Amino acid sequence: MARQAKLDPPPDLLQDLTQHNFLFRGLDKSWLATYLSDDQLVREKLFSGRPIYTAFRPGQSLDYLYVQIGGGPVIIRSTPLDRIIAMTYPGSCFGMRNLDFDFGEVCRTFPSLVEAYKTTDVVKIPLEALKALHVESEDFRARYNMLFELREKFQYHLLNCSTYPPQAVASLLRALIYQERNLGNQPQADGSFLFDLPIDIIARACQLNHRTVEQVLKGMTQVGLLKAAKGSDSQGDVVCVVDPEGLKEVYGATRDKVSWWPLK
Repeated sequence: MARQAKLDPPPDLLQDLTQHNFLFRGLDKSWLATYLSDDQLVREKLFSGRPIYTAFRPGQSLDYLYVQIGGGPVIIRSTPLDRIIAMTYPGSCFGMRNLDFDFGEVCRTFPSLVEAYKTTDVVKIPLEALKALHVESEDFRARYNMLFELREKFQYHLLNCSTYPPQAVASLLRALIYQERNLGNQPQADGSFLFDLPIDIIARACQLNHRTVEQVLKGMTQVGLLKAAKGSDSQGDVVCVVDPEGLKEVYGATRDKVSWWPLK
């Protein structure tokens, strides 16, 4: 278990949740305070490269839902192929499939490692408070259910990852676009999608080597699907999708190969 540094809660953490997190966005702050008091909320910093927990371990469950408020991404890695099968960015949550609660009890799979790929800020929501909110709010229930749906659909996109490199990378990008659009986190004001998405993550999600990923991203940039991101401290890891619809053609290119990829 990773060593985690506990931080003092900010003075208006509930407002931050109701403004920026999918699960709580738009909920009345005073109503929410009756279920989540400051002393119930645990804010932690999860350090990069450290395991958070092992998901789907038989007979074990979590006591908290993790709400991601900054940093990341948080990834889930399967073994023995060391493949990344899920990613969580700020504005979403993780851990719901490991709570001993609701239909989450049957949403299990093989043990997988959950870790912060980059330093991540989270708020931990106690299980009992989550249960109470789930009972009282139909809107909350619908959003909670959506988290399960989005996780399954993300993995569905990855199942369509062929060995053809442009289509494999497009599958991952389409999965992220679908996820973040439905969470209400993106697109940006100009219609683009920004992802902190290091080449190592793409390689391990798509089962490609790093050099191949670099060449695919270069090709996508040359044909106008992506563009170089500016004004970011982590510019080298930022992928900016400017033509999400154009990615659909690449996503379906398992037979009709794309013209800009040199290897047939």
